[in-house]
Amino acid sequence: MKKIIILLALGALVASYFIFDLGQYLTFEAIKEQVAGAQQTYAENPIKVIAVFFAIYVVATAASFPGAAFLTLAGGALFGFATGLIVVSFASTLGATLAFLASRFVLRDTIEAKFGDRLKGINDGLERDGAFYLFTLRMVPAVPFFVINLVMGLTRIKTLTYALVSQVGMLLGTAVYVNAGTQLASLESPSGIFTPVIIGSFVLLGIVPWIAKGIIGAIKRRKVYKGFTKPKSYDRNMVVIGAGSAGLVSALIAATVKAKVTLVEANKMGGDCLNTGCVPSKALIKSAKVAATMRNADKYGLAAHEPEVPFKHTIARVMGAIKAIEPHDSVERYTGLGVDVVEGYAKVIDPWTVEIARNDGETQRLTTRSIVIAAGAEPFVPPLDGLDNSNYLTSDTMWDAFAEMDKAPARVAVLGGGPIGCEISQSLARLGSKVTQIERSERVLGREDEEVSELAQQSLEEAGVNVLTNHNAVRVEGGAIVVEHDGSEKTIAYDALIVAVGRSARLTGYGLEDLGVDTNKTVNTDEFLATKFPNIYAAGDVAGPYQFTHTASHQAWFASVNALFGQFKRFKADYRVIPAVTFLDPEVARVGLNELEAKEQDIEYEVTRYDLDDLDRAIAESETKGFVKVLTPPGKDTILGATIVGSHAGELLAEYTLAMKHKLGLNKILGTVHPYPTMAEANKFAAGNWKKANKPEKLLGFVEKYHDWRRG
Repeated sequence: MKKIIILLALGALVASYFIFDLGQYLTFEAIKEQVAGAQQTYAENPIKVIAVFFAIYVVATAASFPGAAFLTLAGGALFGFATGLIVVSFASTLGATLAFLASRFVLRDTIEAKFGDRLKGINDGLERDGAFYLFTLRMVPAVPFFVINLVMGLTRIKTLTYALVSQVGMLLGTAVYVNAGTQLASLESPSGIFTPVIIGSFVLLGIVPWIAKGIIGAIKRRKVYKGFTKPKSYDRNMVVIGAGSAGLVSALIAATVKAKVTLVEANKMGGDCLNTGCVPSKALIKSAKVAATMRNADKYGLAAHEPEVPFKHTIARVMGAIKAIEPHDSVERYTGLGVDVVEGYAKVIDPWTVEIARNDGETQRLTTRSIVIAAGAEPFVPPLDGLDNSNYLTSDTMWDAFAEMDKAPARVAVLGGGPIGCEISQSLARLGSKVTQIERSERVLGREDEEVSELAQQSLEEAGVNVLTNHNAVRVEGGAIVVEHDGSEKTIAYDALIVAVGRSARLTGYGLEDLGVDTNKTVNTDEFLATKFPNIYAAGDVAGPYQFTHTASHQAWFASVNALFGQFKRFKADYRVIPAVTFLDPEVARVGLNELEAKEQDIEYEVTRYDLDDLDRAIAESETKGFVKVLTPPGKDTILGATIVGSHAGELLAEYTLAMKHKLGLNKILGTVHPYPTMAEANKFAAGNWKKANKPEKLLGFVEKYHDWRRG
């Protein structure tokens, strides 16, 4: 109702402008005539004339009437320079702010609902530099002020900021017009007010804040580098510390653009993902799934058979997968691509110098224009009594331990109910271990929706895992871990204890602490992935906020390009669409929001779901456990997020990731031909369910009547 009232009021003002031909009073010639007639009245009753003029000016500006500039001339002619400047300055600011508020109140919600993603970047920029942008626009007379009022109302700039900056920004232009108004009688036309020199001066004044901002930035950088001596020349354009996913991609990009780059790795090329994480865990998961398939072969019409698991051979296959992929990340390959690869420990001595304790015993110092920290992460080990003396394993150390075993460990205790803990637990249980998984919170996979956690726990238990949620580890003693639940303690004996409660960034050992670079769980970076030193960047697990191999590669592009070309253009790291997969069986895959996060962020949504037990390919393969769930704004096909649980969920998720990245809705997925019979059809059927739930009932009612009429 309030919006309607404002629209009606504005409509009435605009209508009156045309109905009563008010434009005739806002021309240059009309203003000259009216001023001549009003001067005597002003001399007799100045307060009344100022009040009436002020009100007219505010209304004209708020309603965005053309001709406000001529009113400014009238202010100068009637009141003189000083009084005219004060009256016009405050009237114009008040009118502009009213127009701004009207635009905001009536239009902003509608515009944001339709173009929210596009406006987010603009609003983020205005939050940082809104005053500078607005001041520049106000200083340039070529930009119509009423357009600024209306457009700025659609943004998130604060009203007080808008009013104050407008007051200051319009002051000089107002002064020029008011001064010209004092000479109104001698002016032949408004074109005589602004000469090219005056306009050029305004433009220059408008960019003064940006020049000042650049100077302040230079002063800050100088302050950051105070106490360090910058080299006159450099050995390298970039030094990359760490040869995991982020480091490899950073070095490759630098070499591709012909920069001289050194990549330093203390341990194995490929980092955690190749050697202890993604590759070996997925190889183990596959072996475990084959064992489970053999054990449940009757599900496929075959004779079930309890598999023999020669564990040493199983782990040998895992190590073989690593060996097969190693050449992709090898020293030889990257050297051939133009990267100077050095094996050793790197330490940042100053913002431009890296010292390397090489594995061959030599020490090497390199000066470099930029540095990319890609040191990765390591398993987090909680401060648990007795743990240090328990010979515990982690996701990093368990592979070497497994390689020495002839059989899978008989009793395994896994501490942690996140993705790593769940994957390890299910795999070892399928390979014959008696696994107890301990999670202190209410459910496993606590970041997922509750129904996802329930399905994950069900799958773990079907594999033989004893899942203990709401159990808190108290201490480790005598080959057993003691847990507490509902005030009582329970002792769980084990042959192997695996700690999988998460990973923490590697923050020490390579010199950042000596330089005073901020570290708090991760290396603190700005939106461009730069540290407090503008030439030192961080990417991957060490930088956060995600700990995914694909995110590390994604960040590496921003870090390396900004490090090499940031003096021309810097790019903000984009985290809008980040997919994630937990490789349980069935897999759990997600991109964007789930219901848990949407509720936490108070985002309105509707859920569309398609269960895999209705999918032909899933039925044919006896892989009917799971579902596709998509979140959209009420009544719209925009994808806020998608969660898929099921066979090959990670592959199915790619379609939603692509759609979200390129702003394609469910209608586009529905209109895409999917081959039959495939698991990917689940995505199309989910889109079809959304379409059915949002079909135009009224239109279909008319169509039904039309068909009735056509039948006679």
